Amino acid sequence: MNAPALKVVDAKAEAAAAEAARDAHEEALKEAAATTPAAPAPTRAKSKKKVSKRAKDEWNRFTVDIWITNFNWIEFGLYRHTRNRAKSRQFTTDMDIFGEIIEDGKRTGLFGYREDAWKKAEGMHKRLVFRLFTDKLNWRATMDLMIGRSLQQTIGARGMPVMTYSINTDDGDNYIVYLERSANKWPFMPENFSFFIIGKDGKPQFYRLKRAFINLGGDYTLIDQHGEVAGYLDGRVFSIGGKWKGQVRAGADRRLLTIMKLFGATLIFNCDARRHMKRLYKDMLAGKIEPALERQESDLYMNPRRIR
Repeated sequence: MNAPALKVVDAKAEAAAAEAARDAHEEALKEAAATTPAAPAPTRAKSKKKVSKRAKDEWNRFTVDIWITNFNWIEFGLYRHTRNRAKSRQFTTDMDIFGEIIEDGKRTGLFGYREDAWKKAEGMHKRLVFRLFTDKLNWRATMDLMIGRSLQQTIGARGMPVMTYSINTDDGDNYIVYLERSANKWPFMPENFSFFIIGKDGKPQFYRLKRAFINLGGDYTLIDQHGEVAGYLDGRVFSIGGKWKGQVRAGADRRLLTIMKLFGATLIFNCDARRHMKRLYKDMLAGKIEPALERQESDLYMNPRRIR
């Protein structure tokens, strides 16, 4: 065999060897893939953060807890009462702390009322004055029973007790909120209270507090001007002092939450306040009392456009 022919044969042999090696390499890769366990697919990192239960909740919840006795750590002892007066000018000498606000398991507020003005005064000088403090006894809000306005409404309702409360929710607020019991009530039917607050845009928002038809602990539903439920007050049936669990829709005006807390605290005086207005009405008709108003209440009726 000549030289050119040998070269052709050698080239074919090398090509065949290369192809055989390539096939063998592919077979080896297939066998290795079959015997090697597959690597786990990469897991996608969880980018979704945990959302707290409170963040998911559509309601701001609180508890109004009324104490049984006056002997409590807030005001027990002359020295402590004097120190409390120094913390806030709203903490008067006759101030009695009678309950607390609980939110998220912690005390966030304290309720007080002027004991002498309610228990020792008589006639038109007897009035309810509530104050809401922080847990450090800094003033937050005041709620007054307006004797003059309440008696006017009671006379107009021909003896049906109507209570009107003025609520000052903050030093920075420009408006007083007036909460009033409705005179449109049939005997043995649930009572209603109403009020409105003026928003930052200057527009009023109206609300009604409707007592449940069947209730044992003092249950009220807060209804807005569109007829939708905006909050609740659920009274506990078996409680010695008084306890209400309340809730207001999250994102609502902060004053709405303050009003609901104050209203819950006044419920233990609700029956006494009705009897007081009924008695004033009868005594006025009989000429037994002479109309008079306390200076603090008279100030609330003053003309804001008067010359000062």
